[in-house]
Amino acid sequence: MRKIPEIGTYVIAFLIILVLIFLLPRMMPGDPLTAICGEEVLVEMTPELRTELLHRFALDEPLWSQFFVYLTGIMHGDFGYSYYYNAPVLDIILEALPWTLLLVGSSLLLSTVLSIIMGIESGWRRGKISDKSLLTTTMILNGFPNFFIGIILLLVFAVYLGCLPLQGAKTPSSGLSGIDSMLDIAQHLVLPLIALTLAQIPGSYLLMRNTMLTTLKEPFVRTAKAKGLSKVAVRYKHAGRNAMLPIVTTTGVRVGIIFTGALFIEIIFSYPGVGLLTYNALFMRDYPILQGVFFIVAVFVILANFVVDLLYRKIDPRIGDANTEYAQ
Repeated sequence: MRKIPEIGTYVIAFLIILVLIFLLPRMMPGDPLTAICGEEVLVEMTPELRTELLHRFALDEPLWSQFFVYLTGIMHGDFGYSYYYNAPVLDIILEALPWTLLLVGSSLLLSTVLSIIMGIESGWRRGKISDKSLLTTTMILNGFPNFFIGIILLLVFAVYLGCLPLQGAKTPSSGLSGIDSMLDIAQHLVLPLIALTLAQIPGSYLLMRNTMLTTLKEPFVRTAKAKGLSKVAVRYKHAGRNAMLPIVTTTGVRVGIIFTGALFIEIIFSYPGVGLLTYNALFMRDYPILQGVFFIVAVFVILANFVVDLLYRKIDPRIGDANTEYAQ
């Protein structure tokens, strides 16, 4: 029996998520139109407008026909209309998405690099003071949720010391441009980025350290040492490169975790990203926004896992060879 092509698994996962997002407002108690438009809107809605909306969303037709209409709208970039923001859902999400991508992308890159370096150095120096210090620090950090770390950073650096901005992604009505604008955005990014990154490091660091300890016992590491290679070459090029394979594998999963963590961080720092948008949509019961956000996040998580799968094959070509032999 041939194995289903891996691209097919991503397509199947995407379709399942799409169906779940479609069913979300229809599984809620009451009229699906209430879940799609919001109860407050329907109170002031005329019977004629209600009939028009029922026809527009195909809610007066069978479920399969409704899904076809929803799928057609998605293919044309129509994610619905937000009656709270009084604008198309896609326009609202695209306005907030770059801020979240900046925060999440920077945190993912920074936490991954730091975790790999810390894990390699800690595993190489097992039992020494530096190793024990890193272990203790990460275990302490691992005991605090990301929003708690964010609150502490906010109180210390923004409120008490006053050296960093309290909220937002940039200074409003500042009139800054060019380098000054970029520096202002970077300054507002510092605290949310540190909070989100510190919350992500412990798990990846511990995984990297444990894998490094196992890899250092492998015969090829002893062979590299016997050849007289430098400690740096043995540590990073031979042992480190093979030890980082599990980190690469879990990166795709961490994308979803970081997006979830960004939700709380953006609320704490009033950072105008998708997380804050989701919070406001939940508070205002703006279900079209929620559907659009879930769809966009799902797409990014699936794409991240697909890219990680390709990177994994580049780092360890044996994976691709093994899959080819299995398929044959």
